Amino acid sequence: MEKPWYRKKWMTVLIHAAAWALLFSLPALLRPSHNPNESQAAQPVSSTTFFFISRVSDVLLVSFFYLNALVLIPRFLYKKKYLVYPLSVIFYFLLYVMIMWSLWVNFTKAGSHLLFKTHLVVSIFIFVFILACSIAYKTIRDKFISDRIAKEKETEHLKTELSLLRSQASPHFMFNVLNNMVALARKQSDQLEPSLIKFSSLMRYMLYETDEEKVSLENEEEYLQSYIDLQQQRLSKKVAINVNLSKPDKTYEIDPMLLIPFVENAFKHGTGFIENPRIDIELKAKNNILYFRVSNSYDPEFQQVKDKASGIGLANVRRRLDLLHPENYNLNITKETGIFTVSLQINLV
Repeated sequence: MEKPWYRKKWMTVLIHAAAWALLFSLPALLRPSHNPNESQAAQPVSSTTFFFISRVSDVLLVSFFYLNALVLIPRFLYKKKYLVYPLSVIFYFLLYVMIMWSLWVNFTKAGSHLLFKTHLVVSIFIFVFILACSIAYKTIRDKFISDRIAKEKETEHLKTELSLLRSQASPHFMFNVLNNMVALARKQSDQLEPSLIKFSSLMRYMLYETDEEKVSLENEEEYLQSYIDLQQQRLSKKVAINVNLSKPDKTYEIDPMLLIPFVENAFKHGTGFIENPRIDIELKAKNNILYFRVSNSYDPEFQQVKDKASGIGLANVRRRLDLLHPENYNLNITKETGIFTVSLQINLV
């Protein structure tokens, strides 16, 4: 995956260069304006020499900043070599002082030694400041990289888990529909052929549409309607089925096969040995909110024997909702007077 522009190497170099330019230009910007009446001869150090020595000092300080951040801290401080690290810092500081002293001796007048002492005192504070900035930079940078890697790992983990949950939904659905096909074949029903055609359309959707992270809500509604039609062909008029899939007020996207487990469970547990079975399904999307409600009759005294695949649907979809819409959905499941109801609201923004 291509890095965003603000994380590219050229942008990092540009930001660092701008920061150093601003830092080292502050003395010149804050220094009082030059007095034209002041004699150039009275100056122990010429402006050209002072500029040259200052730039050498800047290069040494910048070099120490990156040497400390990229070499000394990872190699000594992170490896708990607490004695070697300060000795390395002191060694570089002494090297810095020797280089600066050599420059002052060779390129300035004899009377500039006092000015060097003043410059040395100031350099100590600047060196300590650069050292603190280097440690802070390295610590913050490593923490940022660590957090980013952890977030990327979490994202990849969530993608893997979602993919696994989705793959679990498909076989569970297929087993249910194939059982329906077997029932129609045993009855030698005329509805077998249209049911197979409908099933092929469902398979096409599952194979080619659900690979996408999101699908349009209208496509998901068509998928639900096809499944419901398939079930109605199997059940004929034995179950009162009331379906209201409203057209959304605008285009929305949803995770594929997120709603089908609720419908599957309604047909699986809301039919069979139940007097006057009824299934109600309602879906609408308005003002960026998806409203989905499924209710079915059930016999509270009848305990269905569960197979190994039983219960995958609701547990699966609840986990997917937690991953896809954390704290952004509301799922209520109730059982009252022989009616099992699932109500789901999702904020689609």
